[in-house]
Formats: sequence, structure tokens, C-alpha cells
Amino acid sequence: MKRFLALLLALVMTMALVACGGKNDTPPADTTPPAQGDSTPAPETPAEKIPVNVIAAEYGQNTKQWWADFVTDFNKDNEGIDLTVEVVSWNDIYTVVNTRISGNSAPDILNIDVFADYQADDLLLPAEEFVSPETYAKMYPAFLEQSNIDGTIWAIPDLASARAMYYNVDILEAAGVEVPTTWEELTEACKKIKEYDSSIYPWGIDMTTDEGQAAFAYYIWNNGGDFTDADGNWTLNTPENVEAIEYAISLVKDGYTNSDPANETRYTLQDLFGAGKLAMMIGPNSIPTYIKEGGSSINYAFAAIPTNGGNPSVSAGVMDRFMCFDNDHSDEKIEAIKTFFDYFYDDARYSDWVLMEGFLPATSAGGEIVAASDPSMAPWVEIVGSCKFYPTAKAEWADVKQGVIDVEQHALLGGDVAELLDTLQASLPG
Repeated sequence: MKRFLALLLALVMTMALVACGGKNDTPPADTTPPAQGDSTPAPETPAEKIPVNVIAAEYGQNTKQWWADFVTDFNKDNEGIDLTVEVVSWNDIYTVVNTRISGNSAPDILNIDVFADYQADDLLLPAEEFVSPETYAKMYPAFLEQSNIDGTIWAIPDLASARAMYYNVDILEAAGVEVPTTWEELTEACKKIKEYDSSIYPWGIDMTTDEGQAAFAYYIWNNGGDFTDADGNWTLNTPENVEAIEYAISLVKDGYTNSDPANETRYTLQDLFGAGKLAMMIGPNSIPTYIKEGGSSINYAFAAIPTNGGNPSVSAGVMDRFMCFDNDHSDEKIEAIKTFFDYFYDDARYSDWVLMEGFLPATSAGGEIVAASDPSMAPWVEIVGSCKFYPTAKAEWADVKQGVIDVEQHALLGGDVAELLDTLQASLPG
């Protein structure tokens, strides 16, 4: 009887499990064919975004916010791309980039002034491989030529600036001096300004790692000297160059300049100038924007850079660049990079970028928009086409740039300019 009850209980439990669908509680498969046209496709997996990373130089007070807004707009308008932009100060950017390169993590796109040393190390792509034909055609040909090595353009112009001598009209009039056009007149003007008010710095000099190479250029170019000869050979220790830097150092030693040229950047000088504490300085066309946004209201004007020995005054032109590192990009990545440049060089957006810090455009359409938007910029747009530029297409430029700054800073400490330039010249090929 017990055996019969046990068998009956087992049978009942088995039937219950079958009725409930089994121990996993899994419903039986539905074998009914779906109705015609009633099928619902499985949801697609979102495509992975293409990352594009940029390191950009910090030009002034507005640069970081401008790029932040740009990234937001770009990513919104280009959903398949994930753009990031890291803005780095000029004092740090060379170290940051070189550290990334040594760690095999070069950025996709770099905004900086130098390019030739990267090209010499086979790190860059030719410009026409990462810029669309439409955007490439917008560039001033003369600007593109500044990045020409052996017939190939390796970088495209970001923006440009030209340099002139700014002076405080009220200070010069009060000191009884005319606007200097020669070094002799400049020295005399500095002397009279110092006698008029010893709290005012007559002349500004930036020999820091930020703009020391510009100071070198201002003086040698306006003394008939140069970085290279007509054949492209380095000529850093010529008599003209030695005389030029000795003159600049003499202005410092005579107490006619800001107190610490090795550490006071042009931004410090611009602040002093805007505050009426600096009478004269050589600076870029962006100074009016800088002064205005800083809340200053001094009476100032600009003139040609003083020159020596009857040489014509030379305006220094500075052009920065975008370049693309050869990081084994896929075809899709190259197209994303082209999209970045198309977006950046959109005429209205690019003009906004240039006007943001008061720089000069590197595209013809940008020049027209900038000149129309701000008539005071029109003369500068004309000037920039005839400026003298650094020899940045030479592979040694990065070393020369730091080398001339080192010469200036050692000369400020009492070093002999001729010996320092001889040493620098001897370290270069040819």
C-alpha cells in the first residue's frame, strides 16, 4: 500500500511540473508564424564615435573658452565624431607635446608655431592629405609656402600677426620727445622719459621663452642682420647680429626697460602699457583688443619699429600652424580630421576665431570679413602680406629658437654676446 501511494505521489508531482513549464519556469516556444509585415527588427547597436584629439596653444584670455564652445558646437553638429581639445600655454606646450611624442601618444592635430623638426622625424602627414581641397584653397599661398619643405606643404596656417612699435602718446608728449624712428632717437627718448618720470619704464623687452626669439628678430632685422643668408645657411653670429643684441642688452643695463626681461612676458608688458606704466613696446596687432578687454583707456598709437644705420624698418610677421601627426589613421579618421578643418575654417567661424584675440587671418575670405568688421584692422591685413617671417621650414629652427633665447638670457647675466652667438652658430650644421 505504501509503495502504491509513493508511486501515485511521484506521478502527481511529475504532472504538476509539466503543467507549470518545467523547473526553469521557461515558457514553451511560440511556434506560430508571425503575421505578414508584422516583424520588428532588433535594435541596432550605436556606431562607435571616431575620436579626434587636438592640442592647441593658448593665445590669450579668451582662448580656452572659445575652444570649449567650439568643441560643444562641433560635437553637436557631427554626431559621429568625438572631438577633444586641450589648450596649453605657450610656456608649456613644447614640453607637453614632446613628452606625448616620446610616449607614443602624439595628438592627432597640433596647433603650434614649429613644424620642421616633427617633419624631419617623419611624424607628419602632408597637408593635402588631411585638409579638403575646398578648405586648402582658402589659404594665402604665401602663408602655405612658410611650411614648404622640398615641394610639399606639411602644415596649414592657423593665424598670423604683425608687429609694430606701440607708444603712449601722452607720455611722449609730456617728456618732450618725438616718436623715435632710429636707435639713436630711441635711446634719447628713453633717457628723457626716465628723466620725466622715473616710475615709468621707457621701453619694453620680452626675452622670455615666450617671445625671446621675437626680440632677437626685431633687433637683428632692423640692423641689416638675419637668421640665415640667401642660400638658407645659418648666420647667427654676424657682426650685424652681435651689434643688434648688444644694443638691446644695453637698453636693459641702462635702466630703460622693464626690470626683468628674462621672466616678464609680452602679456606683462601689455598690462604695464595698458596701465600707463610703460611708454613704448614692440607688439602684435592684437594689443588693441587686449587693452580694450583689460579695461584700459590710454591714449596710444603705433608706428614702424625703430631701425639702425639707415636700414629700412622691418615688420616681423608671426604665423602659427595646424599639423596632423601620422598616427596610422584609418580612412574614416582622416575624413573626421578633414571635417574638423572644414568646420574650423568656415568663413564666419574662422573670422570669429581671428577677431577673438585680435589676430590676422590666413585666408582671403577671412581677411575681407575681418577688415569689414573692424576698420582699424584693415591696415594690418595689408601689412601681414609683406612681413618677414622666422625660418621655420628649417629643421633646426626649434633649436635655434631656444638657442637665441639662451643667448639673450645669458647676456642679461653678463655673458659676452659675440662669444655666445659663436657657440650657437658652431652647434649648427653647415
